[in-house]
Order: sequence, then structure tokens, then C-alpha cells
Amino acid sequence: MKIYSKTGDGGETGLFGGGRVPKSHARIEACGALDELGAFVGNARAAVEVGLVRDRLEAVQHDLFGLGATLATPEPAEGRKRPETPSLPLHRVDEMEAWIDEVIGEVPPLENFVLSGGSPGAIAVDLARTVCRRAERAAVTLMSLEADVDPGVVQYLNRLSDALFAFARLENHRAGMGDVIWEKDGAR
Repeated sequence: MKIYSKTGDGGETGLFGGGRVPKSHARIEACGALDELGAFVGNARAAVEVGLVRDRLEAVQHDLFGLGATLATPEPAEGRKRPETPSLPLHRVDEMEAWIDEVIGEVPPLENFVLSGGSPGAIAVDLARTVCRRAERAAVTLMSLEADVDPGVVQYLNRLSDALFAFARLENHRAGMGDVIWEKDGAR
């Protein structure tokens, strides 16, 4: 099977279930942001030292692929049937809250703003967090333009960014590095 079709050479791409839109369409921007997020989560998975973080990031990667399929599937045109996509993993939102609570129980209380930095794993997870926030913004933009976007996508991404923040703190904590604290007067 060839991986190139040449059908996008004119600046359009096909949606799951039919139809074509410009590659600059908000739906494609949101799908692309999720694709990028999946790659950053995979990178973080390779960089982290904490096994439970690695396992949880793997679950997230699978979820993100499903979220992307959901966003790539608009309501079908008249006379078409909507193709099946994976169910939104909304159960994971509750799981992520439990993951966050577990991390909070291990790391020191958060009393200051935290900068990105510390261990390579923490930095990789924090980069994934920033891409997650961009994907969330892209999904919100799409939701404001298209009525068929499930708000569960935004809920999932919002909770994921919180979990990624917690995972970065855990990576630094277990590496014996602690948080990199923001100093309002700058570095001394």
C-alpha cells in the first residue's frame, strides 16, 4: 500500500466519512494539534524515568488517536452514514484526576509558580503539556465554529494538561531535583 495519494496536493484533505476541506480548516488544525500532541507524548514517554508515568502516557497516546478520529469525523452529508469511531475515553478524565491526586500526595505542596526545567523527563512532559494546551485551544475554536464537536474532547484535553503538569513535577521529585521555582524578581 502506498502512503501517498496525491489527493492533497491542491491544499485540501479528506475527512473521515467523506467530504473535503482546506488543510487550513479549523477541523484540520484541531486534528493536526492532536497528532502533534501524540508525538510529544510519545517523546515524553521515551524520556521519563518513572515507570507509572510512562505507562499512563502510553494509555494517553491511544486515547489521543481516538480523539483525533472523532474530530476528523464531522456530521455526515445527507444520504451518508457516519462511520464508526472509537468512543471518547471520558472515563479517563476521572482516572486522570486520580492520577493527579496520587502525584499530589507524593510531591511537596505547590506554593509557587513553577518554571519548565529540571530532569529531561520533566522537560519532555512539560513540552507535551504546552502542546496539549494548544490542542485544547484548537478544539475550542473548532467547537465554536462547528456544532458537532463533542465537548468531552475539550474536557479530556483540559484534564490531560493538568495531569502532564503533575507528571513533570513527579519526574523532578523522583530525580531529586524538585521544582524550578519562578522568582518574580528574576534569577539572582
